[in-house]
Parts: sequence; C-alpha cells; structure tokens
Amino acid sequence: MATQRVSGTIVDVINRTEFPGTVEFSGGVIRRIRRDARPLARGLIMPGLVDAHIHIESSMLPPAEFARLAVVHGTVATVSDPHEIANVLGVAGVNYMIADGRRTPFKFNFGAPSCVPATTFETAGAKLDAKAVARLLARRDVRFLSEVMNFPGVLNGDPELRAMIAAAKREGKQVDGHAPGLRGQVAAAYAAAGITTDHECFTLPEAKDKLAAGMQILIREGSAARNFAALAPLLKTDAARCMFCCDDLHPDLLVQHHLDAHVRRALKLGADRFDVLACASVNPVKHYGLRVGLLREGDPADFIVVESWKKFRVQRTYLDGQLVARNGRSLLPRQPSRVVNKFRAQPRTAADFAVPVSGAAKTLNVIEAINGQLVTRRRRMRPKIVASHAVADPARDLLKIAVVNRYAPRAPVAVGFVRGFGLKTGALASSVAHDSHNIVAVGVDDAALAAAVNAVIAHRGGISVVGAGKRGVLPLPIAGLMSDADGRSVARRYTALDAQAKRLGSKLDAPFMTLAFMALLVIPDLKLSDRGLFSAAQWGFTPLLEA
Repeated sequence: MATQRVSGTIVDVINRTEFPGTVEFSGGVIRRIRRDARPLARGLIMPGLVDAHIHIESSMLPPAEFARLAVVHGTVATVSDPHEIANVLGVAGVNYMIADGRRTPFKFNFGAPSCVPATTFETAGAKLDAKAVARLLARRDVRFLSEVMNFPGVLNGDPELRAMIAAAKREGKQVDGHAPGLRGQVAAAYAAAGITTDHECFTLPEAKDKLAAGMQILIREGSAARNFAALAPLLKTDAARCMFCCDDLHPDLLVQHHLDAHVRRALKLGADRFDVLACASVNPVKHYGLRVGLLREGDPADFIVVESWKKFRVQRTYLDGQLVARNGRSLLPRQPSRVVNKFRAQPRTAADFAVPVSGAAKTLNVIEAINGQLVTRRRRMRPKIVASHAVADPARDLLKIAVVNRYAPRAPVAVGFVRGFGLKTGALASSVAHDSHNIVAVGVDDAALAAAVNAVIAHRGGISVVGAGKRGVLPLPIAGLMSDADGRSVARRYTALDAQAKRLGSKLDAPFMTLAFMALLVIPDLKLSDRGLFSAAQWGFTPLLEA
C-alpha cells in the first residue's frame, strides 16, 4: 500500500495544540503524524466535521447524493434519524437509507426510530412497535435510539417507550431526546428515563436545566429552526457537553454550507477554537462511539484541510484516506438512487377545503407560525364569514391550512387557520410534513389550495407553489420526501420555488420548511394533523371554532 502524505499545520483538537506536521496514511488509516520543524505547506489539518443530529431526508436528497454536497463543506459523518422515511415505509425505509448510504465512503450513522408514528393522533404509513425497534437496535448498522419525541409518554411511563429505551441500554447505545420547552424537575425526570441528548432547546435557561439534568445539548441551526444565537453562550461555559447539528437542512442551504457555518460563526463570537472544533467533531464521535477518525495515529484517515481560522474555508476533505472534495468541488461520483414510495391520495376539489360555520361560532383557534422556530403560538381570532363559511383573510394574515391524508384515497381533509405565512395570493403544498408526511398546504382560498395539493398528488410527492398565474413543482418521488435528481439541480429548483413563494407574500426565511412542521404535533402548541387541530400543551385535539 502506497503511503500518502498531507502537510500543513496540524490541529490536535484532543490535546488542544497546533504544530507544523505531516499526516502519513495508507490503506485508509493514519500510520503516522510527524512533527516538522516548519510548515511544509499552507493549510490547517483537522478532524472532519460531524453533524450530531440531522434528517437526511430533509435535504430532499437520498444519502448518496447528500454526501456529494456535504463533503464539500468538510462534513465526513452524520448522526441521522431516518424516522421521516420510516413513517412512510417502516423498517423498509430504514433499510433503504442504510443501503443507499453504503454506496459512498461518507460515514452515515443511522438510528432506530422511536416514534413511528410520532403520536396516535395522526395517520402514518407505518408503525414500529417496541419489538421492531429492539430488532433494529440489535443490528450493528443501527447506532442509537433516535429522538424520543413523545416526551409526555416518557414522563408518564409509557410501556412501549420504556421497552425501547431499555433495549438501547442493553445494546450499549445512546438514546436521543426531543423535548422542547421542558424545564426544571420535569426536564430532570425526562433525562432520568435514560435520555442523553436534546436538540430542541430554544432558550438558554432551558438548555442549562437540561445540562443540570445530565443531558448533552445539541446546538441547532437549520433551515427552519435556528437556535444558535440563543445557545451560543454555552460555547464559553459548557462546550465539553455540546455538539453542533442542523436537524433539517433544505438543499438550497446545503449547497452553500453545512457545519462549517456553525464553526465560522462560533469563532467569530470569540469561542475557543479547540472548544468549537470539539463540538463539531470530537464530542459526537465520543458520545455515540462512531467509527470516525479524530486525526490520531491508528484512526481512519478522515480529516479536512482548511485555508485559515479567519475564513475557515474547506480546501480538501478526506474519507478513509480518499480525497472526496477539493476547492468547493465534490469528487464523489453521481449515483442515481432507487425510487421507493407509498402514495395513494387522489385529486381534491375546492369544496374539500370548505369550513362551514354555525351561527354560534365566534372565535377561531389559530396556529401562529414563528419565523426561525418550530414552536407555534395559539391565537384566538374572529373568523371572516362568507356565505356561512369561514374563509381566509389575507389582509389580517389569516390563511387556511390543510392536511390531506396521503395513505388513503379519499379520507376527509383536515382544515384549520394559520398566521405568519403572509401569502397575499395563491397557495403552497408539500408532501414533506413531519412526521407522518401527509400533504400539508397553506393558501388564501380553496381553489388555490386544491390546485397546490393536486400538483403534489400528480407527482406522488413533492412541493408546489400556485399563484399569480404561475405553477411550480419539485417532484419528490422517493417516498414523497426525496428527489432522484442531481443535488445541485434540486437546490436550484427548490430555490426557485422558495423565491416564488416569497413573491406571493411570504416573509418567512424558509416557508416550505416552516410549512412542513405545521403538522408535527409534538412541538407546542397548536399543530394540524390529518385528523384535526391538536394542542401539544393539552395533548389532545382542540376545536377549530368556539362560541
């Protein structure tokens, strides 16, 4: 085996030091790290970056294509929850993601989804019980128990969840959390059940409570949920127990950056460079026991070469000694992925989205979407009544939101009202609707809603924009979640639809990502499932109209 060498300034994150040196590697393994009298080349050599929690499906790309974009930004591994596709296809979906990821040297680490479906208040395409999850956890290619979103179930001792957590402990595998807003003794009780991480903290006091309970905090900055600013102070006080993650990152942002953006931002804030890199590499590798190199002799040759601390521009990425990206260009080959799906919805009419109103109804319970957050607020508003029906009122940013069951041909449509999207005309629709992935749509009138939903149905999955005399669709034929096209072309088409949505009036940074989370019932407070309006605070359905 020929020995390869890369010289520069070695950044030893574990021992918190830098020195001129050369990395010597062969057969995918670092054989020697040599100290040099002076730098023999420019560039900082450091461990590759690891996203501690991301749903690959949210990039709208299958794993092999996601890897082609991610390596450009210095990412060498992810800790990935495949529960998006699992909610559509069950264990077959998990197997699909693992098999597709194996076609690339990128180091995907998939977990066993713990909440399929996330709740019993919605229709999903599959169900994974405790026995199915235990069988997944027993596999070597399943690395952890994915985010336990049903935190009320954990707190109330749900036997299925207890069995899943016990199975993970038997296998010596970590248990990921998902408990937005939990504080104090309640957060401590959640952690005491065996939960080791949380990526849902949106305030610093919440994160500190969970740290005090023994949890590790994942600092998230994605397309819709952006918590970096709120949690950044932890980098100066508790970096040893923090990691970086994106959670959900749409393709338009993935072509621009990944965890390299977290690192640049943290360094700019004045955080210690070794602490920052530990959050981006060492901490997730050690916490999850990943087979990912940390730039040590005997480790897999997974490392990156960065231009400088100030710019933190990734020049080269190596995986198992293979150069996989250079100067902004991926060297991984394009590999089209197999198409799998479950999609039975049939076209809808405008009448399916009508909301009749009795004479006694005077108040609407309205979902208020918040830019940059997954949590929502409950607003009570006076409905606009036309011909005994509640209708959208764009002048007050009061729009209709609907969820259409994708797994049954003609199930009733669930309709509610939402603020925060800002559309003045038209509608948006998406078959990416966490976590059951029915079709979710928002619009200013019933005809536009039907048109946007039907555009998604025609392609058996996708995102669509209808309005101002134009229609646009990005087909997502893989489980209604991912495209089988080239990643950069998917990013361009997504960017065009995003711009089209904003031309219709939306002020949200990521309108499609925000829309996708309007059906995630476990995130407080009001959300909409295919079965109706749901309050996470009350943990049950709530009426749309009240007297």
